[in-house]
Amino acid sequence: MKIPFAAFCALCLMIPGLASAKSTDRDQEMVIDAATQSGTLTGDGKTTLSGNVVITQGTLDMRSDQAEVYLKDGEPVRAVFTGKQAKLKQQLDDGTWMDAVADKIDYDIKTDIVTLTGNYKVTSERGTNAGQRMTYNTKTGEMNSGGDGTRVRSVIPPKNKTPGAAAPAAKPATPARPPAQPAATGSKK
Repeated sequence: MKIPFAAFCALCLMIPGLASAKSTDRDQEMVIDAATQSGTLTGDGKTTLSGNVVITQGTLDMRSDQAEVYLKDGEPVRAVFTGKQAKLKQQLDDGTWMDAVADKIDYDIKTDIVTLTGNYKVTSERGTNAGQRMTYNTKTGEMNSGGDGTRVRSVIPPKNKTPGAAAPAAKPATPARPPAQPAATGSKK
């Protein structure tokens, strides 16, 4: 089936994740919290965190069982989160929120690329996207998923959906058989 180019562009604008992450988050301090930490937070190297790992920076909130933070000249350049499941939440520039879960979340801080692998699911007001592997550019909003022989599933809610609107009432079920007739009164003579 061929999709006209204009329709394809409109569809791309509705796919979840195709919006840029809050641009001011990069200007905020990064807070790292975990049960244990080993490694360095200065120079070049790696710090391994485990036990309820939480890393926040502005509206960005990443949580997992374990994380490895890679440093270059004392600055975090990459963070790899693993667990069942690692979680990412961030506000987008348009004010809406994006939530993601995956078995592994690899955040390349230098390039603003997040790679989700293993049973990922991304949810936003624009809908959901799920599969086995996705790359997401937090700066541009560009995402790529699939292409590895597995399926990708996107669910896009109707554009005219009114928040808080009640679902239409269900129609009463049609009886399977006619209702019983009332018993006759009186006696036969």
